[in-house]
Amino acid sequence: MGDMHDIVLAYGQSDEFSFLLRRDSTLFKRREAKIVSTIASLFTAHYITNWPRFMVSPAKTTTPESNDAPSTTVDTLHYPPSFDARAVCYPSETNVRDYFAWRQVDCHINNLYNTAFWALVHDKNSPCSPKQAESILKDTTSSSKNELLFTKYGINYNNLPEIYRKGSVLFRRRQRVPVRKTAAEESNSADTTIVREQSTVCVSHEDIIGDAFWAESGNGEHVLS
Repeated sequence: MGDMHDIVLAYGQSDEFSFLLRRDSTLFKRREAKIVSTIASLFTAHYITNWPRFMVSPAKTTTPESNDAPSTTVDTLHYPPSFDARAVCYPSETNVRDYFAWRQVDCHINNLYNTAFWALVHDKNSPCSPKQAESILKDTTSSSKNELLFTKYGINYNNLPEIYRKGSVLFRRRQRVPVRKTAAEESNSADTTIVREQSTVCVSHEDIIGDAFWAESGNGEHVLS
């Protein structure tokens, strides 16, 4: 979103991301192939570039008596990632909201299943094989998965981090941020920075199915305007 200012909203969960362009966007003269190929390639480039920032693991264990700070090591990227993409032109605000609600519902469904699946596989007393876990969870409802997690493993699904249950929502917000002064401004003061209002990209893990996000004073109030 920092590279493509016509993107006003993004939503990510699991292995996918959705991007919403401004209604009046003229990006690449609205050529579908150009928009899709550019966003997909740019996303892939950022994914690779930022891998070392996020994909880290503890490198060694320190003891309380040790003065060594805990260290980390970057997990190896074993093969070059690639992402497919498609563009859809939705005719109304209702359609746009329905689409993003659908993606967040999918996030809820997938994460609840995966949480229950891996709880069964990593059960300390009687671990299941992946096939056994699949068989146990086959055709189960959300309420039965919640009951399984709580009664057998003491996990209250609603208390899990929102990033896993709701995904990541990226939106733009006007904020006052410190920026470098121009040469003319620096000549009048010893300070090299000044605070100005700018559009910044913010990340939250909140509900976008209901009305609060899209309503006035919500984080997405200007997204559909």
